[in-house]
Amino acid sequence: MNLPIVVTIDGPAGTGKSSAASELAQRLGFDMLDTGAMYRAVALLAIESHIDARDERAIAAAMDRTPLTVDFSSRPPTIALDSRDVHGRIRDADVTQIVSLIASHHEVRVRLVRAQREVAAQHERLITEGRDQGSVVFPDATVRIWLDARPEVRAHRRCEELRARGELVDESRVLAEIIARDASDRGRSEGPLRKPVGADSIDTSGLSFAAVVDELERLVRRRLHETDVGCGCGGPA
Repeated sequence: MNLPIVVTIDGPAGTGKSSAASELAQRLGFDMLDTGAMYRAVALLAIESHIDARDERAIAAAMDRTPLTVDFSSRPPTIALDSRDVHGRIRDADVTQIVSLIASHHEVRVRLVRAQREVAAQHERLITEGRDQGSVVFPDATVRIWLDARPEVRAHRRCEELRARGELVDESRVLAEIIARDASDRGRSEGPLRKPVGADSIDTSGLSFAAVVDELERLVRRRLHETDVGCGCGGPA
């Protein structure tokens, strides 16, 4: 019997991890978990429950009362709070503003790390992306990848995404927010943003989306071919 395959993709905000991981999962026939969406869902829970984002204990209590589920029947998977699809809502600015603080709370991370490992146990082939997947959640993952890009590139991509949704954006402000979030994510004591030991790096600054996915596919197939796990994903390894 083949062992479970876990591919982790980590990196700072705005490197295109979610979109690239989703497309890569489609190509390889893997399931995909967007862990950032899980933290965003908790941030939304705090907002809708009128809980101060700094109140770790109250947020943890709200998490224990409110089921957070990932629906893998759709591609990409959707996130639900208490059976309500919040996939679109969690991308709004008020959620983005507090998600880094939410993710710094120990009690929040304990609950979501446990949930992420439970997901992996239920899926034979999983691509999981976030900030700490290869460094904390799955340090023994079959393949670990670090995606990065220059802050100004990431800011521009984020603005293009928001403009496509009809929102007015100030690119200089978005850049400042990304730089501040990078510092916050790297400096926190719980699950800090860092390149996993032994991870392969891809700088997406000068690459198109298609080129990023192509490079990811080549890398994953090569790494799986080098192991005894086997890909089981069709096509040349």
